Amino acid sequence: MYTSNDNVDWVLIEQNEKCGGLASTVTDEQGFLWDMGGHVIFSHYAYFTRLLDYLLPPEEWNLKIREAWVWMRQTFIPYPLQQNLHRLPKTDIIQSIDGLIDNEKKRSLFTKPKTFKDWLIQSFGSGLCEVFMYPYNFKVWAYTSDKMNIEWMGERVATVDLSKVIKNVINQQDELGWGPNNTFRFPLHGGTGAIWKSLYEFLKPTNKFKLSTKVIAIDVKQKLITYSDKTTESYDSIISTMPLDCLCKIIDGTSIPRETLNENAKQFRYSSSHIIGFGIAGQPPTNLQSKCWLYFPEDDCPFYRATVFSNYSPFHVPKPGQQWSLMCEVAESADKPVDKDKIIQIAEQGLINTKLINDTHEIISRYHIRLEYGYPTPFYGRDALCEPLFNEFESHDIYSRGRFGCWKYEVSNQDHSLMLGVEAVDKIVFGTEEMTFKYPGIVNANKDSVGRVPCFPDKK
Repeated sequence: MYTSNDNVDWVLIEQNEKCGGLASTVTDEQGFLWDMGGHVIFSHYAYFTRLLDYLLPPEEWNLKIREAWVWMRQTFIPYPLQQNLHRLPKTDIIQSIDGLIDNEKKRSLFTKPKTFKDWLIQSFGSGLCEVFMYPYNFKVWAYTSDKMNIEWMGERVATVDLSKVIKNVINQQDELGWGPNNTFRFPLHGGTGAIWKSLYEFLKPTNKFKLSTKVIAIDVKQKLITYSDKTTESYDSIISTMPLDCLCKIIDGTSIPRETLNENAKQFRYSSSHIIGFGIAGQPPTNLQSKCWLYFPEDDCPFYRATVFSNYSPFHVPKPGQQWSLMCEVAESADKPVDKDKIIQIAEQGLINTKLINDTHEIISRYHIRLEYGYPTPFYGRDALCEPLFNEFESHDIYSRGRFGCWKYEVSNQDHSLMLGVEAVDKIVFGTEEMTFKYPGIVNANKDSVGRVPCFPDKK
């Protein structure tokens, strides 16, 4: 970013050929649309909400009621599982409730949890952890819960009301709709990527974008950026959204020795994501026609989540009304390897095992992409590693922000990621506080109310 007098000049560098990153959408060879994961749009900010209203007109939004389910023990169970235990076999119900009751007896002896595993045990008891929490969280994070911190929690995991749990079991009663995103809106055309494509089209006439351009070195003493084509450019301030471990590898001239930065980079933990899409002829089975996504804790399938993507919009398939689609997500890490050459076949068999499809369904499209950086793992010791890096880089006017830039899963949704950038710009230009980066808990306690309300210009 460059400044001249009272005017602010800027340039955006993107190593991919298009903008959007993990929030982009692709169209496969058969014409099916696929997001880079199961995205659900939810806003903690008036700014973000107004921006969405500005980027896409009302008729381009599809309002959806969240319907999330768990598939286990050969049956569908409404999410959250802990509120709907009556659908489990009796042995699982007894094991889960015994653990919850035992927790109540010991609660006065609990100390502050240090790891995510500690938090799970104190929140759900050993029974429910063994039945669901441990296997599911390993599938989604690709790391065991004892290697993760608790700072990311907030609203992300539904806790337990023991009285309600027992009443629901006795009354054989379902409880639906938990969560900050129990209703959500989704673009009618173009998938999630339509939002950011619209923003790009609005900004593009400024000619400030350098696509297919990779930053390979940053010299903080000379304030110089080097690109992959060996050209260089000076800067006043940088907002970096590259993964923080990658930034550590290319930045030079800080007070942190090169050897230390290299060692720091090795300590970051993340999972890669495999997105596997299946375009299918006909219409979805009756029991899937209203469902949004499903969770899978068991080992009869490789994916931890499957989204009935055609339910988000009929235009996610090339022939609306005649086709439907399922999008599966598989996590990979050093602790949880994935056979990428066979993952499509393994996932397809998983769909059969979990009864999402059967031998009568005609699959007409199979799509697969591996995303190296999928989830920034909130690993134990994360904040102690990151804080000195943030402080040092910011002393050289480099602000590492975004989903992987600040490595804070608790503020890594689309609304958070956008506002991390907005607030970083405001910090550089006006010296204002960055609420999302510094106070995730405060931000996540609000819905659609944080930050200034923008007045966007009329579209031309």
